[in-house]
Amino acid sequence: MTLTDVERLGALDDAERTFQMTEEAFRPFYQQTARPLWLYLARMTGDQRLADDLLQEAYYRLLRARGTFDSDEHRRNYLFRIATNLVRDHRRRPQPESADMPVTAEETPASAGDTADRVARRLDLAKAMDRLKPRERTLLWLAYAQGCSHEEIAASLGLKTGSLKTLLSRARRRLLLLLGHTRDGEES
Repeated sequence: MTLTDVERLGALDDAERTFQMTEEAFRPFYQQTARPLWLYLARMTGDQRLADDLLQEAYYRLLRARGTFDSDEHRRNYLFRIATNLVRDHRRRPQPESADMPVTAEETPASAGDTADRVARRLDLAKAMDRLKPRERTLLWLAYAQGCSHEEIAASLGLKTGSLKTLLSRARRRLLLLLGHTRDGEES
């Protein structure tokens, strides 16, 4: 197998591209964003190993991006958008049967201080989150687990801010139904 001149030129261009951040700038940004991003990826994929791989790929793509960023917040939103697209791409690919152990509610260890009631509520929430559509799960995770603003969520997912309130409301309502709550806050 040989490379054509065009392929060689393309390989040189790709190899000559430099990272868009210095190590000094990247280190604090990584320390601030790595854990929230990994938690997001683990929740969206249900697989800790896959979350590790997608985390690395997301940072690699961020560093190779040619875009300019106004602030670290803008860079963070772009990073979450990359991660979201990686999860979407992964879901589109046909998946071979594997023996990977997914992150499930049953596997969540309870700390010594957790009461039985708190553990049961966590398990119920995890099971309900697993039954949500991927977009609903993503919206709720970014809004409530990550504490992102509507603008940040919209930027991360490529949505309009105006439609985000409606989508979040529907996702919350569906989650409450899955948890067995009625509109009055009573359990059914």
